[in-house]
Amino acid sequence: MPLLARMLPAPIQMEVRRGAVAELGALLADSRVATSGRVAVAVGPGQGDHIESLIAPTLDEAQVFRVSDGSVEAAVSLGADLRKGAYEVVVGVGGGKTIDTTKYAASLAGIPMVAVATNLSHDGICSPTASLLYEGGKGTFGVPMPLAVLVDLDFVHKAPQSLVRSGVGDVLANLSACEDWQLSNVERGEPIDGLACSMARTAAEALLGRADSVESDAFLTVLAESLILSGMSMVVAGSSRPASGGDHEIMHAVDQLFPGTSNHGELAGVGTAFCYFLREDEARLKQVVGCLRQHQLPVTPGDIGLSSEQFTAAVSLAPATRPGRYTILEHLRLQDSEIRDRVEDYVRAFGR
Repeated sequence: MPLLARMLPAPIQMEVRRGAVAELGALLADSRVATSGRVAVAVGPGQGDHIESLIAPTLDEAQVFRVSDGSVEAAVSLGADLRKGAYEVVVGVGGGKTIDTTKYAASLAGIPMVAVATNLSHDGICSPTASLLYEGGKGTFGVPMPLAVLVDLDFVHKAPQSLVRSGVGDVLANLSACEDWQLSNVERGEPIDGLACSMARTAAEALLGRADSVESDAFLTVLAESLILSGMSMVVAGSSRPASGGDHEIMHAVDQLFPGTSNHGELAGVGTAFCYFLREDEARLKQVVGCLRQHQLPVTPGDIGLSSEQFTAAVSLAPATRPGRYTILEHLRLQDSEIRDRVEDYVRAFGR
């Protein structure tokens, strides 16, 4: 009987520890990602000088590029520079904007990319997507998964705690997203990838019930691994399905209607809690809200500066942000007046 197996793409190296940036050259050489020294390093505007000084001793011949922002224009400009240099690899060092810009630039240049995260705000560290700004707003673009993923806990500890905590919200969204995918499978026959769902759910379950938080290396390690596993689940699925459902539809709608309201992970967390409220799943809702509050994350529209009317407008627009995706929002097909009633009920139940 033949042995059948699926070949799963995965980073050739994954490390979560202190000092990763300072030892970047050795890590690249040991993993044979780069052997000739033709390495490009992309850094953001905030910590660029500090990062350049840290990598200089072990990557003295690396060419450092500054990424101005997380826009398509910046990614295209970096991609053009990379094509001119015949680099073996480009390393994106920084937060989500820098890594996403570098991922897209690497895909344009046709070279592999290594992600070195200095923050843990969302699951873009290892995902096959890049979220970038353009004239019409913000778009999500398909890109190859990073060849290797490193997380430097020294930098994560120095990052704003509110941003680090927001990564929890993005991982919790996996629970809601997988339920939406299963709902679509039942209602519409959409094929579902059980392995991708298992990876995404495992990532979220690893955070539920932990007593520690972002102050400890142990928690940050689990959060980093959960974000990476979440990104890998999307690679396995071939789409964002296991990590993006009605929760992210609400997030994208808020971004469109009220740009600058909050960050990705915080909005994903609020969207996740509200979707569980719509499902009337009291047990899971209690877990999600408890986890968000434990990590000082927003739960209600008021926590992110939105009125009930504004959040109602976002929920109403949400299905249009992902045409063809079937979630609890599309399933219920609530009218605007019904959405307003549900939002007000939710605020009464969880507002403080």
